[in-house]
Amino acid sequence: MFAEERQEVILRKLKSLGRVFAKELAQEFEVSIDTIRRDLTTMEQKGLIKRTHGGAVPLSKVRRFPIDDRIRFSEGTEHQNAVAKLATSFIEPGDTIFIGGASIHYVLLKYLPVDWNYTVITNSLVIADKLQHHRNIETYIVCGKVKSEEGIVDPLATEFMRSLRLDTAFLTGGGISAKHGLSSSTPEGAIFQRTVAEVSRQTVCLANFDKVGTEFFAKTIDLQDLDILITDWEAPDEEIEKIEGLGVKVLIAQEDLL
Repeated sequence: MFAEERQEVILRKLKSLGRVFAKELAQEFEVSIDTIRRDLTTMEQKGLIKRTHGGAVPLSKVRRFPIDDRIRFSEGTEHQNAVAKLATSFIEPGDTIFIGGASIHYVLLKYLPVDWNYTVITNSLVIADKLQHHRNIETYIVCGKVKSEEGIVDPLATEFMRSLRLDTAFLTGGGISAKHGLSSSTPEGAIFQRTVAEVSRQTVCLANFDKVGTEFFAKTIDLQDLDILITDWEAPDEEIEKIEGLGVKVLIAQEDLL
């Protein structure tokens, strides 16, 4: 089988399965793992796939439409849990922090400190509802038009955020790359998160591996305005090196954190 034919089969498998692993592909095609890695690299350069440490995942569209709440507000993947657990090490007693309404923010709730008092600002009704049961957390919800799939991100919400000052903002988005920075599906969400970053002393981006190297529709912030990126063990090394080259501290959450 020629390389082009093998790559066509890999692309079909990826569309069908949602993910492929280099080791399994090498066994299936009876070629070396290096051969498969070259195939995946070529396919990534053509803009067909996104590589990971162990294989590849589909290339994301520049916009991601709302997902079902049962998926958004769930236990999360092993990668999301590892990232979220590491993120809580940046919360200190007395802090005022921002937590949005993305799926990884929901996962973050499981690991929030319970031994000291601090304040959370959120633009998500679901997050606020969960936090009201934590006696040690004083919770404020951003005012504005309720829009469940993104939280509250309208101009009123943005103006409200401008009146505040935060210690740490836990941001996320559809993608993060050295070239395009942190990006989101909608301009409204991007503008709101940009404002959150502007009023925060420290900005921490939570992005599991499939977001790293991905570029979405609307830029949120340049990487020069980001302090820390927390990702996981499958994030692409080449993109991580580029991001670190722009002065961002990158932390890699490992499986053994769970």
